[in-house]
Amino acid sequence: MKLTKMAFCFATLVLGIASAASSYTINLSSEASAGSKTLKPGTYKLQVEGNQAVFKQGKESISIPVTVEKSANKFAYTSVDTMGSTLREIDLGGTNTKVVFGTARPTSTSTE
Repeated sequence: MKLTKMAFCFATLVLGIASAASSYTINLSSEASAGSKTLKPGTYKLQVEGNQAVFKQGKESISIPVTVEKSANKFAYTSVDTMGSTLREIDLGGTNTKVVFGTARPTSTSTE
């Protein structure tokens, strides 16, 4: 009986660590946009699910399409890269993973 309880506790601990490793805390000091979505200032839980970044704040959940890339080195901490008020990428601390938000590329015009 003790062995069963101990195994259950260990399994619960492992699942807790695994789920904690896949969510990150993001703090936005000002409004930020990514694609057609706008995130208000505040603290969010970020989960990457395939090619979607899911921002959770309280009961609100916002999914934004992303590209997940690997870096050569691990990031020491989680950082948010913006250009103005547009989210460009988020480097996930403790991993070599970066989440890149798609932005419309300027079209070039040429005169002949």
